[in-house]
Amino acid sequence: MPVIDTVVIGAGHAGLSVSRLLTDAGRDHVVLDRGRVAERWRTRWDSLHLVTPSWMNRLPGFWYGGPDPDGYLPVQRFVAFLEQYARLFSAPVVPDATVLEVSAEGEGYRVVTDVGTWRSRHVVVATGPHGTPYVPPGIRETGPAEVLTSDRYRNPGRLAPGGVLIVGASASGVQIADELARAGRHVVLSVGRHSRMPRRYRGMDAFWWLDATGRLSRTLDEMPDPAAARREPSLQLVGRNRPQRPDGDPASASGSDPGGDLDLGTLQQLGVRLVGRLGEVRGGVARFGSGLDESVAAANEAMHRYLDSVDRYVDRVGLTHEVWPAVRPRPVHVPPAPRRLDLRREGIGTVLVAAGYRPDHPWLRLPVTGPDGHIAHHRGVTPAPGLYVVGQRFQERRDSAMIAGARHTARSVAAHLLGASSAQRLAELNDGPAA
Repeated sequence: MPVIDTVVIGAGHAGLSVSRLLTDAGRDHVVLDRGRVAERWRTRWDSLHLVTPSWMNRLPGFWYGGPDPDGYLPVQRFVAFLEQYARLFSAPVVPDATVLEVSAEGEGYRVVTDVGTWRSRHVVVATGPHGTPYVPPGIRETGPAEVLTSDRYRNPGRLAPGGVLIVGASASGVQIADELARAGRHVVLSVGRHSRMPRRYRGMDAFWWLDATGRLSRTLDEMPDPAAARREPSLQLVGRNRPQRPDGDPASASGSDPGGDLDLGTLQQLGVRLVGRLGEVRGGVARFGSGLDESVAAANEAMHRYLDSVDRYVDRVGLTHEVWPAVRPRPVHVPPAPRRLDLRREGIGTVLVAAGYRPDHPWLRLPVTGPDGHIAHHRGVTPAPGLYVVGQRFQERRDSAMIAGARHTARSVAAHLLGASSAQRLAELNDGPAA
């Protein structure tokens, strides 16, 4: 049985960030993954682009240095980005190693996989915020319609014939609804709580403002309700790159929004039919709640409160003449929505569930998970000595699960694991060289 200092579970951006820091410190470790580097990204739908601009692709010792920092990488190119990062420092990745058990053994841990077992002093869980896709318990008897979760969606051509009922109106739900509607599918979108955001405001990307105003760096300790903060819906955004001129330069940002908003209003213009939050599907009939107007109004109000704070920031730091005038997105108006749909009569062939994920660590045989399945921790340090977690939603900062944000928690975890003397040296490791 191999004995090693640290086992990192997960070879995505969070796990590789930890591995880079441990490599820099000369600490013996392995990175285990059930597939290859960036395996979870490899299994997303074909047309997916990152919703964060490429300048945010910052990892310890590595950053995006390509020709379009304001663009949005297609998922295949982001996989290549992470593969290049792993090669840069010869990350000790063990691919195709599914973890079956992590349990205490002596003063360390025993990590059992389907390809071997390791004993280690430390374990870093870097499996990310996506666990098991959540399927509302009310979805029972869908009649002729197939039930599919968003992690299994690939493209419109691989769905069953007919219309699609999409459950969930956060990032994945609205992006898939947009693609299906543009492909000519009849789409019904079940809308609950959601977060609306313009792709660009006053000429700058949404994430530029979130970064500049300090929203992304807010810590969990600053939030009045940490549990609610971790449950925030993902932003209704899509990554669409700017059109290119014949000379290869991005088209001018003047005129219409180059990034393209994606919200309930634009979906309605494509023919998507909006209904309220799904209550149940039984006997081939879907029933919905009556709160669609309230959900839409709440999302609009929250968006305007945020944009008010951006305008105040512009005035406070003197950017008024450096950015565009303030033009707000149009209000979303929804017509009266049906409370009941017969899926067969509606021609619905697929119920596609995009209702988020729930934590899932059945292999973690340690008393560190709560009733909701989340791993208990403070800034990545769990109650079990030597066991850490990185890449969770709002783990330390609002951007902890994002590509750019995981590096902060990775540094905190690595500093704790290596000892306080290493903290300053890890903090000095910049985000270069460029890819």
